[in-house]
Amino acid sequence: MSKRLATLGSAALIAVTSMAIGIIIASRFDMAPASSAQTQTFTAPPMNSEPLSGPIDAGTFREIARTQASMVVNIRTESLRAGGGPNDFFGGNDQFRRFFGVPGPDQEQQEEETVPGMGTGFVIDDSGLILTNNHVVAEATKIEIDFFGDEDGTYYEARVLGRDPLTDSALLELTERPDGQLSVAQFGDSDQMEPGDWVMAIGNPFGYGHTVTVGVISAVGRPYRSVPGRSQDVLQTDAAINPGNSGGPLLNIRGEVIGINTAIVSDRPSNVGIGFAIPSNIVRELLTELRGGKVTRGRIGVQIYDVEDAEDAEALGLSSEMGAIVSAVAEDGPAGQAGMRPGDNRVVNTRPGTTVPVRVVRDGEELTLNVTIEELDFDVEARGPEAESPEELSEGFGMTLRDLTPQAAARLRLPDGTTGAIVADLQRRGAAAAGGVRAGDVILSINRVEVGSAAAAVRELNSVESGRAAFLLIQRGDEQVFLQIRKE
Repeated sequence: MSKRLATLGSAALIAVTSMAIGIIIASRFDMAPASSAQTQTFTAPPMNSEPLSGPIDAGTFREIARTQASMVVNIRTESLRAGGGPNDFFGGNDQFRRFFGVPGPDQEQQEEETVPGMGTGFVIDDSGLILTNNHVVAEATKIEIDFFGDEDGTYYEARVLGRDPLTDSALLELTERPDGQLSVAQFGDSDQMEPGDWVMAIGNPFGYGHTVTVGVISAVGRPYRSVPGRSQDVLQTDAAINPGNSGGPLLNIRGEVIGINTAIVSDRPSNVGIGFAIPSNIVRELLTELRGGKVTRGRIGVQIYDVEDAEDAEALGLSSEMGAIVSAVAEDGPAGQAGMRPGDNRVVNTRPGTTVPVRVVRDGEELTLNVTIEELDFDVEARGPEAESPEELSEGFGMTLRDLTPQAAARLRLPDGTTGAIVADLQRRGAAAAGGVRAGDVILSINRVEVGSAAAAVRELNSVESGRAAFLLIQRGDEQVFLQIRKE
C-alpha cells in the first residue's frame, strides 16, 4: 500500500471541437498493462426495476450523499508521454500536448515523462471490483485508488481487468485493499429515466474528491461518438460534470446507479450544463465480459443510416418506418460476401461466429441473405480502409489525394456509383486551394479524362505543363463543380 500526500496534477483534457463548442472527455485518455483473463464465475449486480415514486424533500439529496459517497472512489493515474525541455510548462507548442494529448505542429518528441491524471469510479463488488471510464485508465502505467474518508493520503493500487472503448467503460480490480468491508453500489434501471427526472452525480472534479452535484435528465438517447465511426446512445444531464468526474456514478432519487459520467459539451474545460452519461443497463450487461478481459461484438461490414419518415419508407417500398438503409457495403466483409448491396434495408443484431438470415428489401422486393457475423476490431476499424490507401501527392497543384473508398463515399453522402480520387489535404496557398478545390472534394475527371483512383488522377495532373491550366470535374456532396486550376 502506498502512503503519501495526494497532489493535484493537471488533468489532460481531450476535446473534440466543432467551431467553438466541443465534447470534452471529463478526465484523461490512457492505457494500462493488460491483465490475464479471469476465469472465476462472476454474476452482474442485481438491478432494481421498481418504478421511481415518492416525494422529494429537503432531506432527499442529503440522504443520497450520506449513504452513497462511500462507494465512490477517486482514481489517480500515471502514464508515460513524450516530453520536452523545462520551458514546456510555460506554453508554446506544449499547450497542444498538455491539453489535447498530441505534439504541437513544430514539436519533436523527446524523452518520456510521467504525466498524472485523475478520474472517478465506484465499487460494484466487495471483492474489490471498481467500474470507471475507459478513457480514465486506457494508457495508465499506474492506477491508485483513494476511498472516501481516507484523509491521510492513503492510496491502494489497482489493475485493469477489461476495457470497452464503445461504451467508454473499464473494470478495475484492487491489487491491495483497505481493511474491512467495502461499500458497494446498487444499480437502478436506466431505461426508466426520462427528461425531467432528478439525478445526482458524485465525483472528483478538479481533484476535489467526493463532490456532489444535482440536476435532471435533460434528454435520453443522445448519440455520443466514443470510437471513430460508431456512436453509443447516452443520457444527457445538467448535473454539473467537470474534468475529474469521468467514471463517477449518476444516481436516481433512490441513490441507485443509472449512468456512468463520461463527457461534457463545452467551449471551455468546464461544465456549462450539458453532460453525458453511459446508461448503466448497457454497461451492466457487459460486466461479465469485462471481468473476463474482453468485450466481443459482431460486424457485418456495412454503413447505414436510419429510415427517417414515412416518405422515405414509401420510396424504398417499405410498409413501415422500420430498419436501416445500407449506404455502403465492404466487398470483403460478411454482408458483401452474402450479397448485400447499398440501398438495401436491413436489421441485424447478433454475436460473431454465427450465420444468421438477414431480411432486406431491394427494389420493393423482400429477400433473405445468410450472413456469417465476424468479430469487430475497433483498432482495425479506426485505421479504416482510407488509412491503408497510399497518399498521392500532385506536383505543382498543392494537394494530396487518396482513393475514394465506399466508406468515404457513404460519409460524404455521395451519389451511388461515384468513383474518383478524394482530396485528402490542401496546401493553404497552393494552386488547388486558390482555384476553389476543398478538402473532401472528389475528382471525377481531369481535362475530360475520367480518373478512377488517386494514382490515375496524379498521372493526369503531372502530365500538365507548369503554367498551364487543368480542368477538373469535381463531385461535392450531391453537386458537380467544374474548376480551372493553373499549375505552378
